[in-house]
Amino acid sequence: MVEMIKLNAEAREEFGKGAARRIRRAHKIPAVMYVNGGEPKHITLPGHESMLALRQANALLSIQLPDGTEQLALPKQVQRHPVTNNLEHVDLLMVFRGERVTVQIPVIITGEPEGEVLINTERTEITVKAEATNIPAHIAVSIAGLDVGAQILVGDVVLPDDVELDDDAEALVVSINAAASVEDMLETAEGEEAPAEEEEPVEGDTEE
Repeated sequence: MVEMIKLNAEAREEFGKGAARRIRRAHKIPAVMYVNGGEPKHITLPGHESMLALRQANALLSIQLPDGTEQLALPKQVQRHPVTNNLEHVDLLMVFRGERVTVQIPVIITGEPEGEVLINTERTEITVKAEATNIPAHIAVSIAGLDVGAQILVGDVVLPDDVELDDDAEALVVSINAAASVEDMLETAEGEEAPAEEEEPVEGDTEE
């Protein structure tokens, strides 16, 4: 399951692009915590610790607020610099123990199929509902021993206890296809390298 990570937050009094740049220069991250039916909380988070925490999908954060209270939160949206990939802003969603949340869980393909085949992965995530403090870190999908033509659909994936599917059960996760033979690859390569035939000019009347 996803590990809970503690972060100490500070109150944010300044807003706007200039204020956000000053916060980032101080090695902190501007953030907003949202809660259904409540006022959002504007905070700053420690830069390095937040970067490490948000490497994990669906990181469960225990935010220590400036008033001394503790609030659980999940990342809602993470903005990164397009070049450096550094964190620039984080939106968090407040959650509570016992609350069921909808999240996308990474899919990890495990095992080896039979023979020389091609593995075609269509889905890298599956949407599920789970208790906020009991979110799977990933879902393993085994293709061990599968042969050509085998398919695994979203509905075939075995989920952990108390985790409910909230996705299209008929969507394809992974399929096992026949690998191209050496002869097929050579024929394809020869076809790509063959020069195009020149078209002969068509005789006809010409205007002078």
